Amino acid sequence: MIRFTSLGSGSEGNALLIEAGGPRGTRLMIDCGLPVRQALARIEARGIDPKGLDAILVTHEHGDHIGGVMGLARKTGATVCLTRGTHAALHTRSAEACNGVTLRLIDSHDVFELGCVEIRPFPVPHDAREPVQYVVAYGELRLGVLTDLGMLTPHVERSLEDCDGLVLEFNHDPDLLAQSTYPDSLKQRIAGRYGHLCNRDAAGFLARLSLDRLQHVVAAHLSQSNNSPEHVLTAVREAIGVVPDCFYLATQAEGFDWLTLQPTL
Repeated sequence: MIRFTSLGSGSEGNALLIEAGGPRGTRLMIDCGLPVRQALARIEARGIDPKGLDAILVTHEHGDHIGGVMGLARKTGATVCLTRGTHAALHTRSAEACNGVTLRLIDSHDVFELGCVEIRPFPVPHDAREPVQYVVAYGELRLGVLTDLGMLTPHVERSLEDCDGLVLEFNHDPDLLAQSTYPDSLKQRIAGRYGHLCNRDAAGFLARLSLDRLQHVVAAHLSQSNNSPEHVLTAVREAIGVVPDCFYLATQAEGFDWLTLQPTL
């Protein structure tokens, strides 16, 4: 069994909590861009003792993903896993950022193990030093996480084949972004090849996946200014004809509650 929950999803802070193999199995987080006190409170609100956190996997060095990572690691004793590029970017920003934290430097192409789970990082096109996303595998179950990338590549799509659960970025609606009051430079960054995935591209990716295997799909990292649940759902309907019953939306304030992946008979 794998279960997963978001503590918050969006430009104000992202954190995904994952538990595999039950309470005595392995517990990890992907990113923590929330203030440490808030992250601790939200972990406890999900019925979890923060001291039981084994590791925090970092995707990249942007503040909404890494801002609370080191502080949370110091509070819980969790190991922080990050690429050498992310570590270098963080060290450039602050030579003392990682003091008092157990680090594990990972290769963006190499599979590694954490407790009872297998972690499969893969590189993505984003405006960071060495950004990755992850597939978390436990037995035959696969949970894929894909946010913060400007475009889908064949390697990204191959990395997410045969997933049972998927957390997928639906960042913005292109028309809303174009009409927004954002500076042109920011619009270009968001919509560019190293920015964020728009609704149309994310929904198109869903259409290319085998939905028969997916037990849960969560739309994540929605822009509060340039997107809405209605725009996301419209894009999904246009791509695959219907919004699947297994489709959920993550929010900044609440994330989403526990979802569980079970082996199929």
